Amino acid sequence: MHLLVLGGTSFVGRAVVEDALRSGNEVTLFGRGRTNPDLFPDLPRLIGDRDTGDYSALRGRSWDAVIDVSGYVPRHVGQAMDALGDRVGRYLFISSHAVYERTGLAPGSDENTPRRPPVRDTEELSEATYGPLKVACEDDVTARYGTRATIVRPGKVAGPHDSMDTFTYWVRRAARGGRVALPADPAQPVQIIDSRDLARLVVQLITDDRPGVFHAVGPAEPTTLGELIETCARVAGTQVDIVPVSPDGAPRMFPLVRPNWPTQQRSAARARQAGLPSTPLEVTAADVLAWDRARGEPPLRLGYTPEEEQTALTTQAAAPPPTP
Repeated sequence: MHLLVLGGTSFVGRAVVEDALRSGNEVTLFGRGRTNPDLFPDLPRLIGDRDTGDYSALRGRSWDAVIDVSGYVPRHVGQAMDALGDRVGRYLFISSHAVYERTGLAPGSDENTPRRPPVRDTEELSEATYGPLKVACEDDVTARYGTRATIVRPGKVAGPHDSMDTFTYWVRRAARGGRVALPADPAQPVQIIDSRDLARLVVQLITDDRPGVFHAVGPAEPTTLGELIETCARVAGTQVDIVPVSPDGAPRMFPLVRPNWPTQQRSAARARQAGLPSTPLEVTAADVLAWDRARGEPPLRLGYTPEEEQTALTTQAAAPPPTP
């Protein structure tokens, strides 16, 4: 198959391209050519800019499917669809669990969970607008392509080449061992999806020409945040003592900490039936640890600094927040 990937050189897009190539597909990349420009040197690369609306490189060409990894606002998606028209067989859009309403959610929620109202009057990405903008993008893809549209909603993605630091923080912290400050209840459920599993699902959906909406969440076995940290330590050959501390004073949006537990208990049944694999958490942790060490363990943007963690361990009340 001839595939077009809109944004294929950073983390999720990179994993999708690698899986597509392993599966014997022909891949064309579209982007600004600034992120990892030396990656995939043998692939055709079309230069354009979604922010400025430059899609001229796409005109007059056709593909069996397009995989949109880099669409965040309706204008991005609308202009891409205008440029492509009917010259693509399927449009697969990578969305997010941020599209869902956050109240009244029960464990095991599926793809029919009510979404947040769409937003179209801003392109500023924030905690308040990110999900509603993705809702608008989903609606536009479905309206344009109908049964030729596929929506994939990943949970928190982990794996090598992750630029978000979320899972990497815990892998690196557990590798140091010792007392680990956790500004949450260790019993909190947590869902992460290996980037390579997400990529495999995306390519399989394209291969099967399958429409619909799919959760991409993992791991296969229910996992708590405490168990995840202990798994990372076991992979690194260390021992940890998880110490619940007060969230007061902790950095906002602490890695993988979610007070609303049902958001970390979504159903992956539909995606599993469609071919979503399940890389063991130990494998994901080991691969991230090796990748992080190979790149020299640069400073992370999320979580405690060592000094902040020591302060939390010595001065904050060692009591977890109440269970939701």
